[in-house]
Amino acid sequence: MSVIAIVDYDMGNLHSVCKGLEKAGATPKITDSPADIAQADAVVLPGVGSFDPAVQQLRSRDLVEPIKDAIASGKPFLGICLGLQILFDRSEEGKEPGLSIIPGVVRRFRSEPGLTIPHMGWNQLEITQANASLWQNLSSHPWVYFVHSYYVDPIDPKVCAASVTHGTQTVTAAIARDNLMAVQFHPEKSSTTGLQILSNFVAQVQTPVLA
Repeated sequence: MSVIAIVDYDMGNLHSVCKGLEKAGATPKITDSPADIAQADAVVLPGVGSFDPAVQQLRSRDLVEPIKDAIASGKPFLGICLGLQILFDRSEEGKEPGLSIIPGVVRRFRSEPGLTIPHMGWNQLEITQANASLWQNLSSHPWVYFVHSYYVDPIDPKVCAASVTHGTQTVTAAIARDNLMAVQFHPEKSSTTGLQILSNFVAQVQTPVLA
């Protein structure tokens, strides 16, 4: 059974992510141990809250390099919500530098008449990487659950795997690059669609076969 490390840095609803991965057939392990992250078959970086405390927590627990090493190793990696945003260079929400794994900035939704901030509730994705593994067996415009006031703005538009429109603003809702995937929405709160997305992630996690 493949082991998926869920990075624990006091910034997320780890229990619901853990349950979602278990339903998808994985063996999740909530941990803040660099050794566990290195040994896991895949890594999930969840996150709820603010940008600066998140990166401060990761640095205080010496988890930045293990996260970067996991991504560089080629093992499947999934960021969720704040776990997407902290992969970027910086955020308009705070002053701390991000992990700079994906070049770009985290921006706040612009105010406009009738627009609710945070963007909260169900919305439809516009899939921009049709072949991305996370979207297998989904419709072209699946409904997923969002709670956020900030969104990622990658420098390279090709990393965008899905977008979402809130008011008149169309923003990046997910990224995918090689083994790295990250989503702004909450798959663990997105009913059967979210479970399918988590199952698609788990399907990529293969325990190495000894020759």
